[in-house]
Amino acid sequence: MDYIELTVKMRPFEEYLGDVMAACLAGIGYESFVPADDGLLAYVPEDAYAEDALADVAAAFPVPGVEIRWEARRIPQRDWNEEWERNYFQPIVVGNECVIHSSFHRDVPRAKYDIVIDPKMAFGTGHHETTGLMIEELLGMELAGRRVLDMGCGTSVLAILAAMRGAMDVTAIDIDPWCTDNSRDNVELNHVAGIRILLGGAELLAGERFDVILANINRNILLADMSRYAACLPSGGELYMSGFYTDDIPAIEAEAARCGMALAHTREKHRWAVVKAVKNN
Repeated sequence: MDYIELTVKMRPFEEYLGDVMAACLAGIGYESFVPADDGLLAYVPEDAYAEDALADVAAAFPVPGVEIRWEARRIPQRDWNEEWERNYFQPIVVGNECVIHSSFHRDVPRAKYDIVIDPKMAFGTGHHETTGLMIEELLGMELAGRRVLDMGCGTSVLAILAAMRGAMDVTAIDIDPWCTDNSRDNVELNHVAGIRILLGGAELLAGERFDVILANINRNILLADMSRYAACLPSGGELYMSGFYTDDIPAIEAEAARCGMALAHTREKHRWAVVKAVKNN
């Protein structure tokens, strides 16, 4: 599959503006992002690229006074591991317990959980605030013998960590075949068993049961699919959600309540949020 590489330049620019733009572009199909000095690089499948959608994103950008310009170029399928090594992905330690690195890295820091991720075009290396927040939540959970769903799995870094931490079985689901293919590669790299990888969306959840659901997606998808997540959980089951800003917490909380769940806690990092919701009796 060929991709479009979008070079976005923003003026004035601060690091958080790149995160805001990435979230906006994710809403119109962009899959991966690489920070740049004055903006970011963003990648979308060639058949999903639309200039009018980009113009709408720029016009509706939620931070006033920012000039946004972009250039697009077609790039053929390539070795994305090499791209990440050259441009961005470096080893990262999360919560002082989990190190995430790629197979090409050397001199990797030591940690209790060592996860190898070769991201290719899939999102989720732990560098983004939302992935890091979800990993920190995972590190604080008791997972032994529990059934876990990683919804919108990306690289399946969350699914892999859940399996390492003793989950009885883990399901990883994504709508993007790049992500499910990459997830299979990463599961093999980490020599973990008991992870089922499925291509599709929330329609696959009918009849499924999980004790813990991890959904690091985006606000609109979470609001649309939360009732399906809740239907998979027993009384006391836990839903962890990220991929949205702290300003979105009230909308997330209201929908959780409508689905029979109550927020147990929230945390944030650089305006990105993670929430834990528990299904009521």
